[in-house]
Amino acid sequence: MDRVVVVAAALVRDGRVLACRRTGPPAAAGRWELPGGKVEPGESRDDALVREVREELGVDVEVTGWLDGAAPIGETHELRVATCAVRSWAPYPTEHDRLRWLAAHELDDVDWLEPDRPFLDRLRRVLG
Repeated sequence: MDRVVVVAAALVRDGRVLACRRTGPPAAAGRWELPGGKVEPGESRDDALVREVREELGVDVEVTGWLDGAAPIGETHELRVATCAVRSWAPYPTEHDRLRWLAAHELDDVDWLEPDRPFLDRLRRVLG
């Protein structure tokens, strides 16, 4: 069975990545993630990521590359993460209650959701 792809954006600025704190569902509330969402049928991963970040943060992004690997989300989904350049820097969260810009040495300071955790070492290398 093919897994449904969920895409997430590593929005990088000045050596930091944007982390977003979830408000729901209850099991995820208060935990941190990279913004993103499901790829819809017939949609490319890049297009899905641009759409999801616009919906979640009101920010237009350009995908600059994909990190290696995928992480399972339950039995039916998998997470893939892309680095992104942002065209405007006024993120406004619609699905999160808090945003934080984290440097490489701060990535362990927040309680990440499990699917995001396998990408933290790769993000440290991106952030330098």
